[in-house]
Amino acid sequence: MDLLVSFSMLSFFLIIGMILRAKLKFLQKIFLPASVIGGFIGLILGPIVLGNYAVFPLPKEWINTYALLPGILIVPVVATVPLGMKFKSWKRSKETKMNDDLKKENSNIFRNIAVITGILFIISQGQNFLGVLMNGVYKITGFTDGTYPTFGIEVGGGFSGGHGTAGVLGSLLESMNQPYWETAQGITVTTATFGIIGGILIGVFIINMGARKKYTKFLDSPGDFPEDMKKGYQSDVDKQDSFGKETTLSSSVDTLAFHLAFVLGGSGLAYGLLQLIKYYNVPIISDIPIWAYAIIVMYLVWWIVCGLGLDWAIDDKITSKISSMFTDFAVVAAIASMPIKAVLSYFTPILVMMLVIGAFTIFGSYWLSKKFFKEYWIEKSVAILGTSSGVFITGLLLLKMADPEFKSPVLNEFSIGYSINSVVAFIVYPFLFGLLINNGLFQGILIPTIIIIIGGILIFIGSSKRSDTIKKEGVSYE
Repeated sequence: MDLLVSFSMLSFFLIIGMILRAKLKFLQKIFLPASVIGGFIGLILGPIVLGNYAVFPLPKEWINTYALLPGILIVPVVATVPLGMKFKSWKRSKETKMNDDLKKENSNIFRNIAVITGILFIISQGQNFLGVLMNGVYKITGFTDGTYPTFGIEVGGGFSGGHGTAGVLGSLLESMNQPYWETAQGITVTTATFGIIGGILIGVFIINMGARKKYTKFLDSPGDFPEDMKKGYQSDVDKQDSFGKETTLSSSVDTLAFHLAFVLGGSGLAYGLLQLIKYYNVPIISDIPIWAYAIIVMYLVWWIVCGLGLDWAIDDKITSKISSMFTDFAVVAAIASMPIKAVLSYFTPILVMMLVIGAFTIFGSYWLSKKFFKEYWIEKSVAILGTSSGVFITGLLLLKMADPEFKSPVLNEFSIGYSINSVVAFIVYPFLFGLLINNGLFQGILIPTIIIIIGGILIFIGSSKRSDTIKKEGVSYE
């Protein structure tokens, strides 16, 4: 009963956040998500900030539950990542060979994806590189009283992962028996909040500048954004998007229930696999966090589903909504339970990190896109900036501002590049944290360095091949 009531309180905060976003102009201008607004309402008006004078006197047990929720809810969130990816059916394909034009078109799409993925690698792992490096500088110079081994990763985690990554980092550190896991989770929430606000504001500035200088392909004037995008809801029934396809009939099982069961069932298999590995005390892999098992298990499950030709039963729009739903509640819970005193004790070094890494993110997104893309570079730059300072939805939001009807090929290329970068990030975190905790800062910095180099290679391959094609045929396939 307590779990249900405490969860209903999170729902209440989420609804308050939605109402405030719909009514307050300054919240609309910065496009702050309702989950973030609601979470801060719970934090500021709750016992963590106001103590005995709290407007919402949340019991300590509830706050403890909220602190754990992000680490729990992130499991089904990452379990949805593989769903929708294209795997070949094991049945013999009857499709004819692609013609030369289609092959050429796909070839150029793959090159663009390689460049976008390379840029995302450089920015996301560059954030981790700078975070680790600055933590080392802090320790050497004595700038702070003391930082923990993984300090600084929260900036990259919050910027390129958003609020949901707070649960990933928190659960990972908790599984590694690190006592500061709650503090790291709270700091990640803080950096994610600054990142998403700053990313949107800078992104809107770049779009407006691009519109004035005629860099944008689809905007006639600055600030030409739909009103419903600002308010966060669509009241026109004719313009409301569909939730997804009903792949099952309710006479057997409701489609939403089936999709939720599929996602939670995969998460359950991951828990079972982890318990089996812990039971036999398998070295190294028994310390990998549960969400890493979830993504591995779901890749295998989805590969089998596609191989059997049953992928028609899963609609990726519905699984995306399930992921978004869990993420919204994880964000509200993470912010409402933020250990504000512990976070504030690191405010100055984190602020310096955010300024340095934020400048790197803005410069990298803008300059690399302008240098390596000929057309739609402004649209690609804001999409990369959004996802590198917030979440995929932030990048999608900025892209929609620059390309309201998604007429450009950017969405498809950006989505695939983001998916690849996300998978790599999830794989990297356990190894990065293991090295930082057990081997020190300067060995831990090797992992982001290697991935940055890989990113540079991807950009070189993608851009050089495209240049060769343009020289041979005298056209651009951008």
